[in-house]
Amino acid sequence: MSQLKLIVFDQEDLSVLSAHLQDAVLKVGDMTYLPAEKRFAAVLRRFDWQAALAGAEGSAPRPSYQRRQTAVRFERVLAAKVSGLDLKRKSDVLSLLAIEFRQARPDDPAGSVTLVFSGGGAIRLEVECIEAELKDLGLTWRSRSRPRHPVDDEA
Repeated sequence: MSQLKLIVFDQEDLSVLSAHLQDAVLKVGDMTYLPAEKRFAAVLRRFDWQAALAGAEGSAPRPSYQRRQTAVRFERVLAAKVSGLDLKRKSDVLSLLAIEFRQARPDDPAGSVTLVFSGGGAIRLEVECIEAELKDLGLTWRSRSRPRHPVDDEA
C-alpha cells in the first residue's frame, strides 16, 4: 500500500484527515506546539482504515490490519489549549477519536480545530484558517485486530 499524504485547506478536507486519523495513538511527548512558528505537530501511529476496509470488501484475500507512523502538522496556529490531559506525563498514550472544526464567524476562515481523545481529553488549536498536512513516514507494522467502537457492535 502506498504512503498517504494529505494537504488540508478547508472543513471538507479536515473531515477526510479526521477519518484517516481515527483511532491513531500517540504519546503525550510526541506532540508539540511551536508558538513562534505558529505550528502544532505530532507523530502518531495511525490505524490504516483504508487497507482494513479494502480487505473486508473482498479486494484482498483477508483484511489487512496495520498501523503506520504518520506525522501531522497544523499551520497558522495562534494558540493551543489543553483539557483533560497532563502534558508532564510524556509517556501517557492517547487515542485520537476525531478532529473537529468550529468556525469563529460566518465568512471568516478563522476558528478552532479540536483534537478529541478517548477518555475526555482534547486539544483546541485557535487558527487563522485551516492549513494542515498529514504524511506517512514509512514505518508500518501489523496489528492483530482493528479498533472497535460501540456503534460497530450494534450494526
